[in-house]
Amino acid sequence: MDGYFVADVRTLPDIVRELNSIDPHKIWSWKDRIYDRNSAKWQLPMWHRYKVELYPHIGQSSGIVDEHGLEQMFPAAFRKTRDTLEPKGIVKIIK
Repeated sequence: MDGYFVADVRTLPDIVRELNSIDPHKIWSWKDRIYDRNSAKWQLPMWHRYKVELYPHIGQSSGIVDEHGLEQMFPAAFRKTRDTLEPKGIVKIIK
């Protein structure tokens, strides 16, 4: 599962600290990736532990390009498939 959550750049360190305080595996980091032989990709620690990648959206580009070759922000990138760029549904979790 891939996803994103909206965060403020000023409070993101506090969010990460809080998440790691309740997660016994302390996987909340986007800096260090670990090579996975099965997928032949460098994956985040959260992917290795939970098979999930959740990214903070603080107004930055996602690195995923649209049909015009422009980088998309996370809200736009998660609304289209990467290969065919077809619209897809998303699940919004409200706290």
